[in-house]
This record gives sequence, structure tokens and C-alpha cells, in this order.
Amino acid sequence: MIELNLAFVVQLINFGILVFILNTFLYKPIRKVLADRRQVIDTAREKAVAVDLEVQEKMAAYEARLRDAKTEAAGRRAEALKQAQAEETAVLEKARKQASDSLGAIRDRVAKEASDARALLTKQAEALSGDICEKILGRSL
Repeated sequence: MIELNLAFVVQLINFGILVFILNTFLYKPIRKVLADRRQVIDTAREKAVAVDLEVQEKMAAYEARLRDAKTEAAGRRAEALKQAQAEETAVLEKARKQASDSLGAIRDRVAKEASDARALLTKQAEALSGDICEKILGRSL
């Protein structure tokens, strides 16, 4: 059995003093350091969440601006394509008109040269036929 004598009381007092000293110099500072660390970690987590939200907001704004820019670029591209097609049509129409005018001028020149050649050939044919007739008949006409 356990005897409750003076040694037990001294050990009980020593234990109480030891708990008081350890609590004062060891446990409270450790708990304070752990509490401070937990507060720093919680603050860092809150800041990380806030930064994450800010990044998501900025990404959403960036994507919206990118979509708007793509839409605007598509509109400008369509407008430029329409304008290029109009210019192409105008240039082709001008080229066709010039080709038609040139072709008409060439046809007129060829027709004039053909009529001039006919007239010259007609004169030469008359002269040649007169010469042939004179040789055949042996006299001048």
C-alpha cells in the first residue's frame, strides 16, 4: 500500500512547482509561438484566397477584352474584305472597259486598213487587168 508521509507531500509540492515553472517558461511560450504561427498561416491563406479571387477577376476581364478584340478584329476583317471585293470589282470593270475600248479601236483600225487594202487592190487589179487585156489584144485600150 501507499504510505502518505512527508515525502509524498514534498513530491506533490515539487510536482506543483514543476508544473508551474514548465507552464510559465515552456508551455505558454510554445503555445504563444504556435498561436502566432497559426495566425500568420491563416493570414497568408486569406491573402492567397484574396489574390486568387483578384487573379480570377482579372482573367475574366482579360478574356472579355480578348473576346471583344477578336469580335472587333473579325468586323474589321469583314469590312476590309468587303472593301477589297468592291475594289476588285471596280478594277475588273475598268480593265474590261479598257479591253473593250482597245478591242473596238483595233477592230476599227483593222476595218480601215482592210478597206484601204481593198481600194489599193482594186486599183492594182484594174491596172493589171488593163495590162493583161492589152497584151492579149495586142493593142492599147
